[in-house]
Amino acid sequence: MAQLFPKAANQIAKASVALAVAGAALAAALVMGVIPRSSLVTRQNEAREQPVQFYHWHHTAGMGIDCRYCHTSVDKAASAGIPPTKTCMNCHSQIFNQSPTLEPVRASFRTNTSIEWVKVHDLPDFVYFNHSAHVNKGVGCTTCHGPVGKMAYIWQEKSLLMEWCLDCHRQPEKYLRPRSEVYSLSYEPPAGQLALGRRLAAEYKVKTSTSCSTCHR
Repeated sequence: MAQLFPKAANQIAKASVALAVAGAALAAALVMGVIPRSSLVTRQNEAREQPVQFYHWHHTAGMGIDCRYCHTSVDKAASAGIPPTKTCMNCHSQIFNQSPTLEPVRASFRTNTSIEWVKVHDLPDFVYFNHSAHVNKGVGCTTCHGPVGKMAYIWQEKSLLMEWCLDCHRQPEKYLRPRSEVYSLSYEPPAGQLALGRRLAAEYKVKTSTSCSTCHR
């Protein structure tokens, strides 16, 4: 009986199997590695639409308002705190008090109804994060939140993936700054950051906490 397939068919079959395996490996790498880290999933660098477009750069770098004026519990509690409308009205009952843009703020104050702000840094429910534990150990606001003094609208500067958290937890000396500079929006790490970080880690009693229960409780 005559041969139905040429000898080259064997090579084609082997090449097809190799391509299928390579394609499956590439698809797995995309699903497991690339896609979860993409901004489509993490929403990194994406500004969020808010009920009132609050200009952070104007209030912070422009007017010099300290982070703690609005985020009053950042150094005392797990949550940094969202300012009540009264905090806004401390100024805006006098300044821009007829601005149409700020009508939702005035309406919130009149009706004693909270403004429904859209959360930007939204960690999963299974992740525990304590703001006070970080800022009191010398982790600056801009280390996690990025250059908020230059942001018109706040966006998520970092990925918030576990690998990003672990990088700091494993080597905190790369990121620590003096407590007096924690709320500074213009602070730049010095050339000797590692030496400074090691000294601050010892002074502030910073531990390299990487056990699962540190964040997953």
